[in-house]
Amino acid sequence: MSEVLLLACKELLDDARLGCADLVFKDICLEILAKAKQVLAPEQFEELSFYAVERIKEKSIRSPRKRVKIQ
Repeated sequence: MSEVLLLACKELLDDARLGCADLVFKDICLEILAKAKQVLAPEQFEELSFYAVERIKEKSIRSPRKRVKIQ
């Protein structure tokens, strides 16, 4: 059953990555991780944490911040 929960958490992260702005995505990641820690085994939580970090890196690379120079 915990494998199903792990997969569900990963799917939630993937869905959020596709449909959210960068800051909102990071906030959702933290919420998912906080809830997942309560139901996953430590090894699975660590796996999910690494998965979330990779998705955050991907999101940052795909949509880098545009910097505006103020004069």
